[in-house]
Amino acid sequence: MKTIVKYLVPFIGAGFLVSCGESETPASAPELSFEESFQVQLIEAQPGDVIEVPAGTHNFTRSLSLTVPGVTIRGAGMDESILSFTNQAQGAEGLLVTADDFIIEDLAIEDTVGDALKVNESTNVTIRRVRTEWTNGPDSENGAYGIYPVQSRNILIDGSVAIGAADAGIYVGQSSQIVVRNSRAEYNVAGIEIENSTFADVYDNVATNNTGGVLVFDLPNLEVQGGQATRVFNNQIYRNNTENFAPEGAIVGNVPPGTGLLVLANDNIEVYENEFWDNGNVNIMIYSFTLGGRTIDDPNYDPFPEQIYIHDNEYRGGGTAPRHRFLLAWHEVAQVNTPNIVWGGLVKEGADTSNIVCLGSNPTVSFLNLKGGLDPADVSYDPEPHSCTLPRLAPVELDIPGDD
Repeated sequence: MKTIVKYLVPFIGAGFLVSCGESETPASAPELSFEESFQVQLIEAQPGDVIEVPAGTHNFTRSLSLTVPGVTIRGAGMDESILSFTNQAQGAEGLLVTADDFIIEDLAIEDTVGDALKVNESTNVTIRRVRTEWTNGPDSENGAYGIYPVQSRNILIDGSVAIGAADAGIYVGQSSQIVVRNSRAEYNVAGIEIENSTFADVYDNVATNNTGGVLVFDLPNLEVQGGQATRVFNNQIYRNNTENFAPEGAIVGNVPPGTGLLVLANDNIEVYENEFWDNGNVNIMIYSFTLGGRTIDDPNYDPFPEQIYIHDNEYRGGGTAPRHRFLLAWHEVAQVNTPNIVWGGLVKEGADTSNIVCLGSNPTVSFLNLKGGLDPADVSYDPEPHSCTLPRLAPVELDIPGDD
């Protein structure tokens, strides 16, 4: 049976002071502020508790944390119940959760110094109708991540909004069994990012006004590698032309403004029935981590994307302002807009190249193979070598509360 906790009101047992044969009741202790009472609720929570956040803007100066499994944090709506960290003086996150069977819904987390909502090493995570936002707009001083589950399993992000993150608005990293749906990412460096993760479905989302709309990455030197089996479908990915405002040194700082979908070194990806339009650099780009001569010092890392199946998408405009350095060099020679799909062209030595990038049977989509980018005049526009299909990826099925 769930316990609903609305406020923690301090209770001081009555005591008596005896003086000259008379008794007095001491003055009651001052009531805790909402910031203090909310943190105490998180510390003293029991599995099954529902901690409610009433409507209003609630100001916090320190990070919040939850380590108890089976807890729900529930507000009155993402525009009604606001946890504001505008004056945050302590802590690296807004809310840090290291607990299984966690649900958070119907609230907002604003203006944190670091990440807004971080969930680490947790199983069964539901993030529903949560907004994370830096209200000053794109700024390299903003926190890196908005909604940020990492090294977790069975993750549902549904109906949420992420705005203004200096790295990724909605990010799931080093995790497995992931669904991101019905959400909106806007004015982040990366709108939605799936990194070093397996079995992810990203669908029915809107990614707009980011530097890059959707990123599917696999990077070296991380504890979990071998990202694969992500489906990106039924999304609207458009006008992701915001200048890159990532702080210096962040890998996402390499994402060119105007990028719709970027697949980097990930395998078994299916991209279909999305709408791409007006992404100035390129609508879709696929390439190896080593494109451009980047070196690798991780012997366990595979930098080459393989089995990328792209089919049945709709494209309108885009490619009018190339920004990737190889696309800029190519554009100077070609003097035309970037094709809708660009492949870097690097492959693993000895690899079967027949199904690295498949565009369906008889593809008509505009296509560019950069052939490694060494000679901007030596490229291919022919999609016919990529006239192939791959087995459809299975839907991700979650066994967690709220996945209906």
